[in-house]
Amino acid sequence: MILSNTISAMFLLFAFFIINGCSGGRDSEPADLVIHNAKIFTVNDENPQATAVAVKGEVIIAVGDYKLISKYIDKEKTKVIDAAGRLVVPGFNDAHAHFGPVDVDYIELRYTTDPAIITEKVKEKVAEVEPGQIIRGGHWEHEMFIDKKWPAKELIDPVSPDNPVILSRADGHSVLVNSYVLKASGITKDTPDPYGGEIQRDPETGELTGILKETAQNLIKTGAVKIEYSDEEKKIRNEKEWDVAFDMAARDGVTSIQMPGGGDAEYMKKRKEAGKLTLRIDVAGNLTDDVKKLQKYDSLRKEYPMENRWIRFGYVKGFIDGTLGSATAFFFEPFEDEPETSGLPQMPYDELEKKVLLCDSMGFQIGIHAIGSKGNNWVLNAYEKAREVNGRNDSRHRIEHAQILIEEDIPRFAELGVIASMQPTHCITDKRFCEKRIGWERSKFAYPWKSLLNVGTKIAFGTDYSVEPLNPMEGLYAAVTRKDRKGEEGDGWFSGEKLSMNEAIRLYTLGSAYAQFMEDRKGMIKEDYLADMVILDRDLFNIPEDEIMKTKVDYTIVGGKVVFKR
Repeated sequence: MILSNTISAMFLLFAFFIINGCSGGRDSEPADLVIHNAKIFTVNDENPQATAVAVKGEVIIAVGDYKLISKYIDKEKTKVIDAAGRLVVPGFNDAHAHFGPVDVDYIELRYTTDPAIITEKVKEKVAEVEPGQIIRGGHWEHEMFIDKKWPAKELIDPVSPDNPVILSRADGHSVLVNSYVLKASGITKDTPDPYGGEIQRDPETGELTGILKETAQNLIKTGAVKIEYSDEEKKIRNEKEWDVAFDMAARDGVTSIQMPGGGDAEYMKKRKEAGKLTLRIDVAGNLTDDVKKLQKYDSLRKEYPMENRWIRFGYVKGFIDGTLGSATAFFFEPFEDEPETSGLPQMPYDELEKKVLLCDSMGFQIGIHAIGSKGNNWVLNAYEKAREVNGRNDSRHRIEHAQILIEEDIPRFAELGVIASMQPTHCITDKRFCEKRIGWERSKFAYPWKSLLNVGTKIAFGTDYSVEPLNPMEGLYAAVTRKDRKGEEGDGWFSGEKLSMNEAIRLYTLGSAYAQFMEDRKGMIKEDYLADMVILDRDLFNIPEDEIMKTKVDYTIVGGKVVFKR
């Protein structure tokens, strides 16, 4: 009986090989997509470079040379892309992007150097709208202004007497509003600052400047006249604005986005069903000690679990401080240029620890915004306490930004298994004023990518869009140069923290995948991994640094489908 079973088993095995071929069943199946004649940077240390890749459905089935891949080509069934020697990398995974519909009426003020331009743009918009209709815009950065001074309401009051105007600073942590908004909100020079916020006042007169920082933004009541759209008009408008956002991501080679605290999973599901979801997306909740909210998040993560390929519930996100640019990041010592403050903590430490312990005990991954050294220290302390109390070892909690650290905290990231979710463009934006704000000594440990890597820290790269542009090429440039976008002489700002292009791409792909527990199926061009890839128009490894940001995406491929072709 045993001999008979053995013979039967051998016969079945022999038949399997005859039918499927000695190298496996996939060899008999044609690929849906093949890319060849490429320079493929796989991010896979076991097979770092290749010239061809084959895809079946959403998954990569083979990586190697043309001789290996050619057997997967069926002239009738396989789409073949000749890369003509171009660089192919895994799709970029933005670990921190506030992704959403692009408002076509928004006043774009990014890279504005002359404040007078703000006046003109607001004036133009006022002429297009009805009295009382709200006007929004932003991405201004006062450190880029000619005079480097905070803007004031007098800049926009004369041209907007009958409309509420709200213009966000680039970091989103401060806004400029006009007198219309201040009056409608009941904000006067006698209004006390809320906890974690500041109503900016003229230091000489005590009068309001129109700048509201951090939680002071919650005081805004516009008194605006609402624009009435029909339900159908709202739907069409919203869909068009989302289309603009998805088209931008595809054009930039972004194939995955992790949203920090927000996102509409239900809408993404509808978009997927309609065949219009052209990237993978993680939605998120907010750090809280409200058990009912956490139960809702628990339901969401069951409906959109980590195992999902397209739509997932990611982590719960909180804030411990503000930003360097708004002088609200939380430090141990006061700011050099504003010695009256050392930043604005967004909650007391005891409250932070309580929320972290509860969310951790319920198995949630946590990400907390921390910019200043004391803010980062508090978050590390809370994570360490959670490990002691709850005993979770692979929680992969994150610090969002992790911008400025004390030297003693750098090794703690690796020791505690905390992911540094960082955005390299923040370095080249903020370096213009970092030393003015906190001095040279503290700046040594600002944006310390290399120092963190050297101690074994897991880093995930992103952009913090729309604070910074979504385009990964700007992030790669920042990571390998630490220089101004216009270029500059020398080795870059604190050049010891620069990364190689290999490291930078790795953190933008596999590093970000690790941060979302997907390093076993995303972030590499490897057999059985998701077929998310980008073909670039130039070789990032062999071009001058001033060409990195000029690099364009020629193809973006998500789940084996071409979602963008230039």
